[in-house]
Amino acid sequence: MKRSSGLVRQHAILIASAFIAIELLTLLAFAGLVMLPLARRSADDLAGLMVLSAQTWAELPPQTRPAFEHELQANHTLLIQPTLEGKSVAEWHAPFFYLLESALAKRVGSTQHLIRRPDAQGEDWYWAALPAGTDTLAVGLSSQRINSRPVMALLIALFGGLVLAAWLAVLLARRVVAPLAKLEEATARLGQGEAPDLLPEAGPTEIVALSRRFNTMVVQVRELLAARTTLLAGISHDLRTPLARMRLALELLRIKPEPALIERLENDIEQMDELIGNVLSLSRGLVREVPVSTAMEPLLQALAKEYSTPDRRIEVHCAPGVRLLPELALRRVLGNLLQNALRYAPEGVIELVYEQDELQGRVGVLDRGPGIPISQIEAMFQPFHRLEPSRSPMTGGQGLGLTIVRQLAQANGWRVSLSPRSGGGMQAWIDLPN
Repeated sequence: MKRSSGLVRQHAILIASAFIAIELLTLLAFAGLVMLPLARRSADDLAGLMVLSAQTWAELPPQTRPAFEHELQANHTLLIQPTLEGKSVAEWHAPFFYLLESALAKRVGSTQHLIRRPDAQGEDWYWAALPAGTDTLAVGLSSQRINSRPVMALLIALFGGLVLAAWLAVLLARRVVAPLAKLEEATARLGQGEAPDLLPEAGPTEIVALSRRFNTMVVQVRELLAARTTLLAGISHDLRTPLARMRLALELLRIKPEPALIERLENDIEQMDELIGNVLSLSRGLVREVPVSTAMEPLLQALAKEYSTPDRRIEVHCAPGVRLLPELALRRVLGNLLQNALRYAPEGVIELVYEQDELQGRVGVLDRGPGIPISQIEAMFQPFHRLEPSRSPMTGGQGLGLTIVRQLAQANGWRVSLSPRSGGGMQAWIDLPN
């Protein structure tokens, strides 16, 4: 959980920082391209109104000036006074008033700072000395006229954006981290030898792909553990019988040595050696070999010559072609399939076939034996599984041949399949992708 919390915090900080940066960039662009030009135009218009008001007041007859002052105050929130006490002092005020000072300076030709004075009600007014004919008038502007607060708006936007970004970042980070936390927990359980439940394959594409690969690994580990248990149990069972016979033969040899007992001992030793050899072949099946350029027809002809007997003939039907593949592994696969065909299909010709198309090639062993029930085909790939239940070496092997075939095929990226053959018998195909 510490790791997950760290990921949440890192993602939250990253997303929040990105959100704030985008928000700041947006605000700066809006302020520079929209708000500032509007504020300058408004300040220039207001400066023009103030200068024009002062000049108009100076040109009006004295009896009409009070009505003009009332109209300015009521409609434009402006006041006019003959004089204003106090000096122009540079002090901080709202950004808009700096723009107004600049606009007034352009119109009157001199720079001056607005003078802030509160009225009787405590409302701030900003005053400027403007030319009116040959004299100077004080024109005042109420602070309520400029009621916008861009700095406050910026701070509120930043704070609100920060809160929203943090909440959204934590939410998104947890959605990403939650599957990783489940994966971490499942991996820990798998490392302790337990069989974890399969992970849900939902969420972002990368998480789905990761969960799917983990689930595939869990299934493979389960199958490997089950195969290991079956393998150890089968080895123990198949070794116990010849060992018992050997113990009995040794006791009989003490009483009366006979050549038949010695021959029986040799046969039992050969069976045990064959079993151990098959187990070693099964363990080597997980090692991938380096592919080499292999001509298919000479390979199949050599296998047919090696496994043919005077009583059993193996025919080769091979399309011309050269493939890049691990030749030794393919020899072991086809050798096991040929041995099974020779053992369980006592009659008929065995065919060793290679076919090639644009997508892939495939090589198969076809026989005319009694076949395998469709319901039993998948079980035949399990270690020590045989259709004939007696497990006698006289009626079959140890039940490891097809297991070795599948292990070798999986290690080299091939696909092995068994299916009934039209007209009777079985066909075993090894698909070799291009």
